[in-house]
Amino acid sequence: MIPLISHRGQTCVFAYCKGQAVSVAQYLCDVRNLAATLPDRSHVLNLCADRYRFAVGFAAALLRRQISLLPPNYTNSFVAKLQQSYPELYCLTDEDSQFDEMEIVRYPNLPQTDGVLHDVPLIQADQSAALVFTSGSTGLPVAHLKTWGSLCRGAASAASRLGVEQGMAVLGTVPAQHMYGMESCMLMAMQNGLILVAGRPYYPLDICEQLAALPKPRCLITTPLHLHYLLAEMPSMPEVEFVLSSTAPLSPQLAIKAEACFAAPVYEIYGCTEAGMVASRRPVQGMAWQLMPDVSLRQDESANFVSGGHIEIEARLGDVIEVMPERQFLLHGRTADMVNMAGKRTSLASLNFYLNEIPGVMDGVFMFPDESQDRARHLLAFVVAPNLKKDDILSILRLKLDAVFLPRPLYFLDKLPRNATGKLTAQALAQLMAECR
Repeated sequence: MIPLISHRGQTCVFAYCKGQAVSVAQYLCDVRNLAATLPDRSHVLNLCADRYRFAVGFAAALLRRQISLLPPNYTNSFVAKLQQSYPELYCLTDEDSQFDEMEIVRYPNLPQTDGVLHDVPLIQADQSAALVFTSGSTGLPVAHLKTWGSLCRGAASAASRLGVEQGMAVLGTVPAQHMYGMESCMLMAMQNGLILVAGRPYYPLDICEQLAALPKPRCLITTPLHLHYLLAEMPSMPEVEFVLSSTAPLSPQLAIKAEACFAAPVYEIYGCTEAGMVASRRPVQGMAWQLMPDVSLRQDESANFVSGGHIEIEARLGDVIEVMPERQFLLHGRTADMVNMAGKRTSLASLNFYLNEIPGVMDGVFMFPDESQDRARHLLAFVVAPNLKKDDILSILRLKLDAVFLPRPLYFLDKLPRNATGKLTAQALAQLMAECR
């Protein structure tokens, strides 16, 4: 049995909601009151945008032994597929949501605590807690079942690696419905006595203001994309204990700039939906990744696999990995993204790195022209660079890339179709390419 939360007392602050502190006692009261109102179903789609309400809904579902679904998107077509796979699915939301033939439960106005102290619920470690889906960045989303025990062990492992302390406020720019957002912004807080922040700021000024409003100690959980835009507009930021980034590789240049801006260490998490958090690093200290405690990495002729610790089922990694001594490794890009052209070899991750480090490039991505065509023909790229011209970018790339890897053609866009966590799904890229060609 694992407790729902690990805060030291019921008068402790559990969350900040619109600047107001919410106690542990109030949270436990809200969880029990909401659990009593939920329909008798087996699966719930928790779409609460407010992170505190999401945490209440997630815990209430646990008490009712309901499994929370965390899909990569909420389009009507994908939700319809979920309904076919999980007929007892209903939706819990704090915003207007309409899905055909699905019961919608609006997050209710819950009463203030009546002063009665509720015991912290104990949840069976092997209880099924969530179905998390891959992002679809390399194909169709795939569901993976997570138990309460695996989620809690992962949160404890991350907290140990980051050296968090009780009472630290956790501000996140990533949604709770994403595996990284749920692990780092919610579960790490619940399982280590931290304070979650209900809001999810998006714009740089909002992030800065919400951080400044939080008491110390505090940290920021974000993505490379959010960091990129944040640092482009804000020369300095409020003091934090650390910044944590994930969902895409963080360039050394951006990490150095972020550490200078925050005057704090910037850490990076490497993980996947299948395994959760696998390793971490501080990019300014080197590009090698350090495995999380009790996690093991093995290689065979075909792939790389991780197991142990919070990973209950050995998971295959979709990346090219170079194993190093002392439980470290280097990443060389995704297996499916390796590029072989004219006898030369690189990866899309490497090409994207060189493209995005060009001064004036706000965002950019290389891709194969069409998966049904011969990949050896040529590559293309999309770039957001309002003050640059094609020749400006190509002249810099020629100094760093072999000519066979130069993009032909290079498309300029106002923005790339990234999702809420900054990822570009295979479907979004395919649609973008179809529109541009």
